[in-house]
Amino acid sequence: MASSNPAFVADGDAEKSSPATKDDPSMDQKQPQRDKWGKDIEFLLSCIALSVGLGNVWRFPFMALENGGGAFVIPYLIVLVLVGRPIYYLEMLIGQFSSRGCIKVYDAVPAMRGIGYGQVYSSGVVLGFYASLLGLTTRYLIASFWNPLPWSECQDSWEANCIDSSLTVSKGIGSNVTMTVSAELYFVKDVLNAAENLDDGIGLPDWRLVLCLLVPWTFICLVMIKGIKSSGKVSYFLAIFPYVVMLVLLIRSCTLEGAADGMLYFITPQWDRIFEARVWYNAVTQMFFSLAVCFGNVMMYSSYNRFSNNVYRDVTIVSILDTSTSMLAGLIVFGVIGHLAHLTGATELNTVVRGGAGLAFITYPDVIAKFTFWPQFFAVAFFMMLFVLGIGSMLGLATTVMTMIRDRFTHLKPSLVAIGISVVGFSIGIMYTTPGGQFLLDFFDFYGASFVVLVLAVFEVVTFAWIYGVGRLCRDIEFMLGRKTGLYWRICWGIVTPILLIAILLYHIITYEAFTSGGYVFSSGMYAFGWCVFAAGVLQLPAWGTYAVLKRNEATWRDRILNCFKPTHDWGPEDSELNARYHESVFKYEQTVQTNRNIFKRFIDNVFR
Repeated sequence: MASSNPAFVADGDAEKSSPATKDDPSMDQKQPQRDKWGKDIEFLLSCIALSVGLGNVWRFPFMALENGGGAFVIPYLIVLVLVGRPIYYLEMLIGQFSSRGCIKVYDAVPAMRGIGYGQVYSSGVVLGFYASLLGLTTRYLIASFWNPLPWSECQDSWEANCIDSSLTVSKGIGSNVTMTVSAELYFVKDVLNAAENLDDGIGLPDWRLVLCLLVPWTFICLVMIKGIKSSGKVSYFLAIFPYVVMLVLLIRSCTLEGAADGMLYFITPQWDRIFEARVWYNAVTQMFFSLAVCFGNVMMYSSYNRFSNNVYRDVTIVSILDTSTSMLAGLIVFGVIGHLAHLTGATELNTVVRGGAGLAFITYPDVIAKFTFWPQFFAVAFFMMLFVLGIGSMLGLATTVMTMIRDRFTHLKPSLVAIGISVVGFSIGIMYTTPGGQFLLDFFDFYGASFVVLVLAVFEVVTFAWIYGVGRLCRDIEFMLGRKTGLYWRICWGIVTPILLIAILLYHIITYEAFTSGGYVFSSGMYAFGWCVFAAGVLQLPAWGTYAVLKRNEATWRDRILNCFKPTHDWGPEDSELNARYHESVFKYEQTVQTNRNIFKRFIDNVFR
């Protein structure tokens, strides 16, 4: 995920809160009117930057590597069409329609507001390990100015069977000798000083990585304090620059010997693995990271749109570019992996390099080391690109966290909140700079992000499709955009997307196996801690649901509970005149609804009427 920080952040990142209402007495303070994007194109480019980021360039290739290449790509494309695009469109619509961010948008169904808080929690977890990746990127960016590149040649201190990454042809090493490219040894031994396991603890932080970690957090803090008056120029850069660098890397990757084998592995399905629950689970969670849905970012950004902006067009453009970028990154990485397998004599591609963060910091540097002209220039360009994408991702996540805090504590100054987030994030991120840091990254990615987001995504879709209702959502679209909603969107929202998400979640739970990182099995204490991390995100839903019920003023508990599943009386467009017209249209429609219809007929009405 990558994003440019929009112009409206300059005014303090505070979401507009609805006026004090009898529906929710806890929301008793008015917020300033929300600013809007300067131009529609700025929103579109910022959404492209939001989706085209580390999720595509870093996470997608290593997820494909761990799940059988083509065996992962096919499920990914399926869930993208049936789950990803519908959720992306849903979040854009609901945010723009209500001019509310990822917390206040649940004024549509107040009992489910905990979904927004849980998603902000996951955003905070991802923000922590994304920052650590930018720390690594900073370290590589500095090293890119050296001549020769430090990862291009083997070092005697590594004491391993090593092949220079600068080589483009095999040395003719015997087939019984296990060889490792210098780019991997540099990453593992010099940069990470990586531990083999966590049996002796995570170790002490590396002071160089700690200093590098300080760079992205300082940048994020300054941007959140000062804000950005106009994001248009930044968005143009974020949306175009990555493609220039990636196209150059793709061309070089295609010219490497053995690259074709790796690319074929990437696009060729392994039909026996396609039916594995783990592959589908990873495809769904990768879709969340790739499109940046179910983290609250999309709702927040679209809430600053003008009311009639054509988000249907934006969804189509962003989803196509996002998929293309993921496939482009996959071809580059698997082309290099195929070449590395050719050099080292490996027969299994998934054994050539480590997964996780190592994929971005081994395969990409390896292909750059093979440039015979200006390798330093291309190294700087690539890691600058990765840094820009990562900063964009961090800005989107940090802005979501900051918005939530300032929405609840409106008296806090933006500078104080920004500094607090940065200090806490930097302090937590130090654990990723230890020798065992990469184990922790995988650990928190699973328990604090991927698993939590999947559970909350199920409730998010159920909330807007089955509680708020597909029918009402489609009528809102017609009121806002003046267009009818097609059958594809209705069927996906009402039937396919929620059922597919529920099925994948249940199947994953039933077939669950203890999480491992690179084959390492964590201790029982770590697994217990992991479930606590998971619970801290998921239990936001019942906690805030209970709070919403307790704050109601109705005489009976039944009325309190039922009314918590109905929109607040001020739900709808931000403009008071539009809001009045909207509620008038809702009232007129409700007068035409037949009562005493069975559940099946009401379900059909919800999806198709």
